[in-house]
This record gives sequence, structure tokens and C-alpha cells, in this order.
Amino acid sequence: MNKIALSIFLAILTTGMLYSQNEVDALRYARTVPGGTARYMSMGGAFGSLGADFSTISSNPAGLGLYKKSEFTITPAFYMGSTKSEYNGNSTDDSQSNFNLSDVGFVLNTKTENPIFKNFQFSFGLVRTNNFNNRIYIAGENNENSIMTAYADDATGISPVDLDNNEYPFDLSPAWWTYMINPDPNCEGFCYTDTLPAGTNLRQRKEINSWGSMNEYTFGFSTSIGDRLYLGTSIAFPRIRYFEESRYTETNLDDESSAFRELTIYDDLETKGTGINLKFGMILRLTNFIRLSGAIHSPTWYNNMNDSWYNSHSTEFVGNSFYEQSPYGNFSYELETPWRAIGGVSLVLWRAVLLSADYEFVDYSKSKFRSDGYDFYDENSSISNNYTKTHNARIGTEFRFGHFAMRAGFGYNMSPYADNINDGEKFTYSGGMGFRDENFFLDLAYVRSETHEEYYLYGSENVNVKPANNKLITNNLLLTLGFRY
Repeated sequence: MNKIALSIFLAILTTGMLYSQNEVDALRYARTVPGGTARYMSMGGAFGSLGADFSTISSNPAGLGLYKKSEFTITPAFYMGSTKSEYNGNSTDDSQSNFNLSDVGFVLNTKTENPIFKNFQFSFGLVRTNNFNNRIYIAGENNENSIMTAYADDATGISPVDLDNNEYPFDLSPAWWTYMINPDPNCEGFCYTDTLPAGTNLRQRKEINSWGSMNEYTFGFSTSIGDRLYLGTSIAFPRIRYFEESRYTETNLDDESSAFRELTIYDDLETKGTGINLKFGMILRLTNFIRLSGAIHSPTWYNNMNDSWYNSHSTEFVGNSFYEQSPYGNFSYELETPWRAIGGVSLVLWRAVLLSADYEFVDYSKSKFRSDGYDFYDENSSISNNYTKTHNARIGTEFRFGHFAMRAGFGYNMSPYADNINDGEKFTYSGGMGFRDENFFLDLAYVRSETHEEYYLYGSENVNVKPANNKLITNNLLLTLGFRY
């Protein structure tokens, strides 16, 4: 797929042509960013073969089998997401922050008299798997086309009667009623044109404000066989809450070119859903120094997803203004995210140095939408064609000095997009420190991630707009308090 096709693909969600249940949604909810304790996060999340940390309940639950005591842990976090955008030579930036709970959990350890199965652990808690708080501000000038040009292209072949009767209530009909498009007198049949003379210079702006989160309520069970093989499983009930408001404007900078002055398109989207997934894992202690691990994550089956949305279109002309609000849309459906496989290896040297690495495989093209009232054939085909397999890596290290420790980590996530249609690579850098004694620990972590992606303001089959180049940055500061008993 080339970038012209991508402009259409990404514009689906961003211009009001279709509001929900599309490829962008599938990736948003499948590409999780697991939170955890400050120790786990400061080591890049490379804990698959280390264990003895509550966060492993969401990555490799076999890690819970290394506990010899019961534990309570809580991790408040401060999050800030920011985006730097460049569009047609103009640079902008915006940000949003919030306080949240990265995780809270209990590990209840039970000792037995069995010489093989010496301990069993039951664990439960809450882990954050995504944070949607962010603001994006894109602005620049364009004299080549307009979103009205894209509307006119999409309306080709549609009768004005259907536009009048509000047959396309979320995009083309309100564009028609607010005079963003008009019949083309130079065309036979149902053809349309925008209201601008060729070459009109426009200031285009888009503000996107998103918030919400994904959290997993999770329960785990683990044990060990002879303190050599550790086994664990968990069941999780994730919850999605996603909210997005966006405002797109175009302003005529050539005052005398036409009667058109400005247009505004406002979109409001709310998504909620709950699901279920399973995780299975093992850790093998080959020697006192080397550990190997493996884990499988089932798809998450979201069986009660619900989207609600509406939008409004408004225009200003010399002497006139027009406004049209869509009806409220609402739709329930199901979403299945991909399987995941994780492998890991770690070295424990002199009980003072930890070196750990994890590898993760995810095929984002395997996400699927389902509904009793709609077959989602086109959307699922787009997911299969536009996304691909990814190979992700995480590494971490810890150096202990008595009761104190210093930590660092790095993570790399491949782009989920097929055929290089977008960037989407993600780099994560982390570090931290901690204090531990027999019954209490306190850890601090800082995590920064960077992603580059192209964002298309609009697009249609014959109308292509240059993308905005976005650099998305997240910063997390985490503090973990833990008690062992």
C-alpha cells in the first residue's frame, strides 16, 4: 500500500467520514502499554524471567511463583503526554497530564509441607495497560485543496435528494446543508465542487483532545516445582474508557477570493467496553545464575464494546452563517485483539547484578471486529492489509548496593504498519532507584517513550493532503510502596 492509500485509511477516523469501529480503533486497543511497579518499569518491563514482582501478573504470571512471602504493593504515577507536530512547514505542540494508579495488588503466599510444591501464590489487583490522555495541535497553510474538496469528491454519484434527506448524516449531508459543497455546473450527472476558487490560501488547524484509560482487573495463581520450574496463570478483565474531542477549522487567508470565510467541524467520540483474557507462563531456573522464561497471552475478547458519537458542521460566509448538528450515533459490537508470545532470559550475578531481556511477538493484522447486525468485512480486511507482525524487545539491569539499587531499561517496539505505510516505531527509555529491607520497599522510576507517526487531516480517492509529522512523547514518574509479611 502506498501513502496515498494511507491518507484515505487514516482519514477515516479524523474527518467525520466514519466515526467508529475501524482500523484505527483496533490498533488503539490492541497496542497496550502495560504499567506496573516502579521497579518493573525502570527496568524496561524486562521481567519475564526474573519474577517476584507483582507486575508480572500481566506479563508472565509464572513470576509470581518466586514469592516466598505475601506482599501488598501500590504504585501512584504522574503521566504527561505531548505531541510535537509539523505541517506544511509550521511547527506546533501541545500536551496533557494526569495522576493515575499504575498498579495496586496483593500476592498471598501459602507454604506447604510438600517437598516439591513448597509454595502456592494467589494474586489479585489492578494494572493500567494504556493511558489515552493527550492533546494534539496541528496548524499550517494549504493552497492546494480543502476538506471541502474531499467532501465533494466523496459525494460524486450521490443524488442531491439523498443529501437533502440526510442519508449521510455524519459527513456529506451536513457538508451539503452548510454549503461546503455545491453542484458542479460543468459536470453531467451527480458531481459536486467546493466553494473555493482554485489556489485559495487556507489556514488549516486541528485540535485533538483525548483522555481515558485501559485497566485490567486481574487474578493469578502460581507455584513452583522444586524451586526450579515456576508455573503461573492469570485471568484478567480489562476495561476501556476512551474519550476524544476534535475541532478542525479552515480559514480563508485571501479575503477577496470568495465569500467563504471559515468552517469548523467538531467531533465527539466516546468508547467503553470490557473484556476477558488469559495468560500462561513458565520460568526455568537452569542454574543459580541463568533463568529462561516463556509466556502466552490469549486474545482479549471484548464482547460489549459500545461507541457513541456526534458531530457538527458550521460555515461562515460574507453576510451568512450556517450550522448543522448530526444525530447521536450509537453502536455495540465485539473486538478480538491478537495473541502474544513472550520469551525471556536473565542473569543473576552475585545476588547484586541483574541483567534481563525479553522478546515479544504480536501480529496486529489478526485483530477482528464482530457484530450481529454488521459483518465488518471491509474493516477486518483493512486490518489484515494495513497492519503486520511485530517483534518487540526489552532489556533491563539492576545493580544492588546493600539495601539500595540503581536500575535502567530500554524497549523497542516495531511499527505495526505493513509495507512502511507509516512509521509507528516506539522507543522507551527508563531508569530508577530503590530501597529494600526485609519487610518494606520504596522504588522510584522515570519512563520516557517516543513515537513518530504521520497524521492525515483528510483524504478521499482523488484528493490527497500532505501529512502532519507527529512526534508523540510520553513521560511517566512512578513511586511504589510495598509491604511484605
